[in-house]
Amino acid sequence: MSGPRDLSPDQEPSPAERYAASRARQAHPAFAGFADLYDFALDDFQVRACKEIEEGRGVLVAAPTGSGKTIVGEFAIHLALETGRKAFYTTPIKALSNQKYADLVDRYGADQVGLLTGDNSVNGEAPIVVMTTEVLRNMLYAGSRTLLGLGFVVMDEVHYLADRARGAVWEEVIIHLPESVTLVSLSATVSNAEEFGEWLATVRGETTTLVEERRPVPLYQHVMVGRRLLDLFASSDVDAAAGFVKEGAPVNDELIKIARDDWAATRIKDRRSPKGQRGQRGGQRGGHQGVQRGKQVGNGRRVWIPGRAEVIERLDHEKLLPAIVFIFSRAACDAAVTQCLNAGIRLTSAAERDEIHGFVESACRDLPAEDLHVLGYHSFLDGLTRGLAAHHAGMLPAFKQVVEELYLRGLCKVVFATETLALGINMPARTVVIEKLSKWNGETHADITPGEYTQLTGRAGRRGLDVEGHGVVLWQPGMNPRELAGLASTRTYPLRSSFRPSYNMAVNLVHQFGRARSRELLEQSFAQFQADKAVVGLARQLAKSDDALAGYAEAATCHLGDFMEYAGIRRRIGEVEKSASRARRTDRRDEAAASLRSLKPGDVIMVPAGKFSGYAVVVDPGWSPADEGGPRPYVVTAERQARRLAMMDFPTPVEAVTRLKIPKSYNGRNPQMRRDLASALRDRTHNLTPPPARAGGAASGVGLSDEAAAEIATLREQQRSHPCHGCSEREDHARWAERYFKLDRDAATLRRRIEQRTNTVARQFDRVCDVLTSLDYLDGDEVTERGRRLMRLYSDVDLLAAEALRHGLWDDLSPAGLAAALSSLVYEARRADDVRAPRVPGGGVKQALDQTQRLWADLDTLEREHRLDFLRPPDVGMSWIAYRWAEGDDLDDLIGESDMSAGDFVRRMKQLLDLAGQVADAAGDTPLRGTARDAVRAMRRGVVAYSGLAE
Repeated sequence: MSGPRDLSPDQEPSPAERYAASRARQAHPAFAGFADLYDFALDDFQVRACKEIEEGRGVLVAAPTGSGKTIVGEFAIHLALETGRKAFYTTPIKALSNQKYADLVDRYGADQVGLLTGDNSVNGEAPIVVMTTEVLRNMLYAGSRTLLGLGFVVMDEVHYLADRARGAVWEEVIIHLPESVTLVSLSATVSNAEEFGEWLATVRGETTTLVEERRPVPLYQHVMVGRRLLDLFASSDVDAAAGFVKEGAPVNDELIKIARDDWAATRIKDRRSPKGQRGQRGGQRGGHQGVQRGKQVGNGRRVWIPGRAEVIERLDHEKLLPAIVFIFSRAACDAAVTQCLNAGIRLTSAAERDEIHGFVESACRDLPAEDLHVLGYHSFLDGLTRGLAAHHAGMLPAFKQVVEELYLRGLCKVVFATETLALGINMPARTVVIEKLSKWNGETHADITPGEYTQLTGRAGRRGLDVEGHGVVLWQPGMNPRELAGLASTRTYPLRSSFRPSYNMAVNLVHQFGRARSRELLEQSFAQFQADKAVVGLARQLAKSDDALAGYAEAATCHLGDFMEYAGIRRRIGEVEKSASRARRTDRRDEAAASLRSLKPGDVIMVPAGKFSGYAVVVDPGWSPADEGGPRPYVVTAERQARRLAMMDFPTPVEAVTRLKIPKSYNGRNPQMRRDLASALRDRTHNLTPPPARAGGAASGVGLSDEAAAEIATLREQQRSHPCHGCSEREDHARWAERYFKLDRDAATLRRRIEQRTNTVARQFDRVCDVLTSLDYLDGDEVTERGRRLMRLYSDVDLLAAEALRHGLWDDLSPAGLAAALSSLVYEARRADDVRAPRVPGGGVKQALDQTQRLWADLDTLEREHRLDFLRPPDVGMSWIAYRWAEGDDLDDLIGESDMSAGDFVRRMKQLLDLAGQVADAAGDTPLRGTARDAVRAMRRGVVAYSGLAE
């Protein structure tokens, strides 16, 4: 924080300063009243942003994590209440919405603040409403009356629009909000904030972009090597005080030496280890399942890798707690807590343990007692009383909320977390530890990006509590300190739009605006804005190319006639000859392949080319109809070499010149058998006259097709009769013409790239509308009855759900059966290999699941025809669990027989409840509506019903 507002007597402002302050309060009275609510002076970027909002302009604030940018959003709320208008505060995740809701209730009171997160609705008509961004998007499409009187929308974590799965929602909201609404966008530091602000000004009107790069608390970067904490940079004091390290800052020489020694040790170990063990580092990877002891090997020193418990003990010894340890695996986060407990770590005092125990017991008192064991409650409580906890998406939402609250109170000292914690939740730490610099991204293990590194380490340094923050990366074998320094100092992580029109978006837009106007609106997206900016650069290149083309054409001018026409004839002759040459090579290859396919074991051939050229006997012709690369005969040469040859060894066809008998017991791996066969081959071919060499190429015109020969003859005649053929400067003109043709090819490529990027979003929208029209969801500018059902389905497989409704796949199912069927549209295995024949309910449910799969296959074919790829296949991996839960089975029985964690179960059930509610709305006045509502009632029980505001 910048410091207290109180001034000592000798710092009393002068009369001129008091007058200036009075004028400032008069110019921005709302801000003056808001600033008085804080006992510290606001930072300059906060002051500027708040004043811009009071003057009626939108703002984009891009600032580091923990810098206090949410104060700008809170001022917008303050101004809304002052002026009698509403304010919406949107967040990307429910946990962040819940946290912000609690903060605002503390300030303004429960009667003034509402919460809407899809499955929770609290005081939704209040003047201040906190919500997830999807809820606001759905309001805009539905024309909700809640929007009346809306004056401000705060979009927290707006950089989330780069998210591939959900980012499009942010752009939809920004584009479709009424013009009268002032937009306050809060973003992490991105390198193209000005570009994003320029787009906001284009679609929202006057918008001021404020970029703050200074951190409120200096951040120091370290590497933990064994038990030592080493600075990452050689001298980073000045830069760290400024909040970041400049790109190219020198790396600590000691780290470079350690990396060199570690590399040398692995090389020496590789040479000295038994062959089957080379490259193994010994012990468990990363040393987290036990203590891995390095040892002296030659001139290289191995680095000892501490276990997780030892890392925490070291941080505690250095007074670097509280800490967040980022481990990119849910299971590893839970394992880390267990390892620390087994190591006897205790970070809390007796009084803190009593306070933690009382808080957890109170917060979780409504959890069903029979579910506590399967939820892991007792081990969870044991960890917390010692100051340790995990935090990840697989945890019960209520448990995550307990961890967050105890951490903020300073009672939980260490949290082992996945990267989801870095997304906006207010959990700053003194120290952030990153265990590894790679993570599973859903497809493969990939290195974290500079932006991700900054987001993670940005949590280090608690404003008002710490004088400095610390980012610590654990040393791993093979680590390159310079690459790590690049991650820590890079400032080039731009915000990239992930926007694309969905089926639900298309029917809602066409319903509200018609197809033409919808197309225009989508062309206002940030995705198209970025594409258009790229086109500007390409167009500039193309303009330069066009200018150069004109210059080349002028340089090739001939006084005798049109030299570009003459050059075109010359060029065409070359193209026809090259084409004919390629055709000849293809024909010759086909002939060679055909000759090889006719060979039999024992045939003696003359290999025409390659390092095995000469006589050889065929042992195996090496051909089958499935071979696309052509035959690969296995032969023995006269020099006793046994090899499988390839088509490149046969530029010309071959034929058998004689035969040899191959012994039935012949084994090419047996040297004596190879020698005997080679000797027989030499004897058989001793007096043979080698077959005449067949030409691999031909002079121009030889072997040409009649059509090609005729065209070349015509072109040569045109060339000789052209006026420029006799020009004394012909070859000089020809060089300029050749440059012209080469540049023209490059310019044509640029034009294609420009065409591909122009109106890309609108063209994709047209393809989406074409699919919807073919299925009778759209009829020109009209949304059909089918389309109205689709308007109410917001799932990522919206069209599949709508088609299942249309075909009546769920009409005859029970509530539990419907829950099972809908789960296939919600559940998605975390990894592609999590697909071992899941159990599914039988009877009508299985039939409905099978029909859904076939329906998806039909839609997938239709999408491919229209060059789209939106709908993922249904996944039945949760259908049995959903069915049994809706039938009333105990949580213990369901979780016990699956790999799903309790937190994942609750999260998936919440999504299933949401989809079942949408299906009930879309089903209209049909029996299915009642079935869907019964399914919702059957599933909303026990731990699922309890989750409430905790998710």
